[in-house]
Amino acid sequence: MQMNPISKLALVVLILLCSVIVSFGELDFDHCERIVKKWVDASSSSEEQHNNKDKRSLQDLLFFLHVPRTGGRTYYNCFLRKLYDNAEECPRSYDKLRFNPRKEKCKLLATHDDYSLMEMLPRDKTSVMTIVRDPVARVLSTYEFSVEVAARFLVHPNLTSAARMASRIRKKNVISTLDIWPWKYLVPWMREDLFARRDARKVKGMVIIEDDNPYDMEEMLMPLHTYLDTPTAHDIIHNGATFQIAGLTNNSHLPEAHEVRHCVQKYKSLGELVLQVAKTRLDSMLYVGLTEEHRESASLFANVVGSQVLSQVVASNLTAKNKNTKSEERDTVSESGSDKSDIQNGTSEVASDKIEAKSGNMTVKTLMEIYEGCSTHLRKSQGTRRVNSLKRISPANFTTETRTRVPREVIQQIKTLNNLDVELYKYAKEIFVKEHELVSKKIIVSTSKRSIVDLQKVFGEMDDEKLWTVALMLLLFFLFFLFVHARRRRTSKVKI
Repeated sequence: MQMNPISKLALVVLILLCSVIVSFGELDFDHCERIVKKWVDASSSSEEQHNNKDKRSLQDLLFFLHVPRTGGRTYYNCFLRKLYDNAEECPRSYDKLRFNPRKEKCKLLATHDDYSLMEMLPRDKTSVMTIVRDPVARVLSTYEFSVEVAARFLVHPNLTSAARMASRIRKKNVISTLDIWPWKYLVPWMREDLFARRDARKVKGMVIIEDDNPYDMEEMLMPLHTYLDTPTAHDIIHNGATFQIAGLTNNSHLPEAHEVRHCVQKYKSLGELVLQVAKTRLDSMLYVGLTEEHRESASLFANVVGSQVLSQVVASNLTAKNKNTKSEERDTVSESGSDKSDIQNGTSEVASDKIEAKSGNMTVKTLMEIYEGCSTHLRKSQGTRRVNSLKRISPANFTTETRTRVPREVIQQIKTLNNLDVELYKYAKEIFVKEHELVSKKIIVSTSKRSIVDLQKVFGEMDDEKLWTVALMLLLFFLFFLFVHARRRRTSKVKI
């Protein structure tokens, strides 16, 4: 059957249109590949330029790259705030950089900022640490925390009232959860959803909820499976750890970050390039902890980071004492000279005194004891706050037990959507095992050396007469041992 001219023309147009669409797709992929590779080359070049420092040595500035929902708040409150004085902490920079890092003499920067912040820091003088969590647990925790914080606003009669009150109570010198990335995006979004569902329940009247799975209570809150497939989740949550360590979040300081992230999300094959950059950056960090290995991670931190900060405190105190001695000598010569010295050294001496007051004769062991007590208290207070928040959306409640009710297909969905984070977590575990073994060996060697030194001190304090007495006692003990052993051998021969 022959086609009429109109049908032929339509077919030709359709073929041309398809070829144009395909070519545009190829051009789009080629464009994305160039963009991503260009970023990778620039990142690799930057890492190579600053790869001459010893990664295991704590530098002047410690940058805690806090991946959300990994337990970083516990580390900050129970480790870092015990080790660093308030004056040594850099100004909080959750939404934008609020200080000049090349002029400011702060020693600790703890923030949800991504790795792109390193472009603004003195890289040769900066150490980086982070904590990585199993991607499934991190995503579930992100969902739960978004709901928990948003639910606190349900005390208000409507969304307008809640938003107005939230803006009113936020002060310039107080950091609110709504100021912090990524919660400044996730919480208002979830808050709006909770109010909409509450309004819908009021219209319906009494609503009976029979399902006991809090991750699928559509009448109360956005179901988890819906949450996972939203544009917001794709942009901020999925592969969040990889993008944050790569410096490509929607909070990045890099102008090309959005385009690179968009290309990787669109073409999964390009994700491997970003993953390799993230792995390289993990390799260069002073410390990489694991949320799931809570006790071992805390011990590793205390021995790797804590021990070096404590050593710096001792050195700082010795320097301060020397300055005080010189200052006292000048006091006897010139009163005006003393005043000038006090002005110049006042700030550093106050900071040193605060550190000394906090640490005293602090050791790694006492640091761990302080951490354990502090973290236990913090977990209890956070648990109480969560219970009070979730009362407003009862019977929805999140516990370790309720997580087991998340369907397998949803768990698999999380793994698929976070494929880069799954691989990054595996790599972080490899780094952790190596560092843990290395530190364990160092502790054994250090303990052995300490025992030898202690023995040397004991013997060193003895005079010649006591040393001869100890030597004679050891000789007599050895001879007695030989005598008993010989008698046992003779007795056994007689029995045979």
